[in-house]
Amino acid sequence: MNRKLKLLGAFAALSLVSGAVFAAEQYHDTRYHMDHYYPARGASVGALPSGHFPVYDGAHNPYYFHGGVWYRPYGGRFIVVGPPIGVFVPFLPAYYTTVWVGGYPYYYANDTYYNWNPGQGQYEVVDPPGDSAASTEPPAAAGELYSYPKNGQTPEQQEQDRYECHRWAADQSGFDPTQSVGGAPPDPSKRPAYDHAMTACLEGRGYTVK
Repeated sequence: MNRKLKLLGAFAALSLVSGAVFAAEQYHDTRYHMDHYYPARGASVGALPSGHFPVYDGAHNPYYFHGGVWYRPYGGRFIVVGPPIGVFVPFLPAYYTTVWVGGYPYYYANDTYYNWNPGQGQYEVVDPPGDSAASTEPPAAAGELYSYPKNGQTPEQQEQDRYECHRWAADQSGFDPTQSVGGAPPDPSKRPAYDHAMTACLEGRGYTVK
């Protein structure tokens, strides 16, 4: 009986320690009123999450992108890192916020900023803008649609659906809210057509749009 109690006690202590390690390896992103947890940079994992996206920097070093988290190979495992400036991804993380600087939108998640690069047709990792000039309030007529999954779509599926709907809506309307002209938002008169197309696309894929 005593041996069994000792084993249970040891297991409980190990669980507490493991929980503390797990908590220490989590990063709580609260910038710009975000409230989301990510694996902390420097933490390592034995396998990449399903659905990760491979990215290569200018020297062809491999990185892997998943849900706003970036990984690199490290001694047979994968370590959580910050992405290099200038790499591209085809979609934004499911949890991001738009940060406006001088009427130009940046997309923020997990201490990383992205811009839409029309030449590449992808989102580029960029240097952070000056926080003193940044605002989460959009300029006039540059409001943003918010979508909520109704069918249990995974964060990865949400990322892909929102990106594909955005590209389709931009093509249909001739309006792209991720681009600016001379530092100013694009022609606001085309915004309703974009919003209508974006809403129709997302609702058709099982989202509530507001």
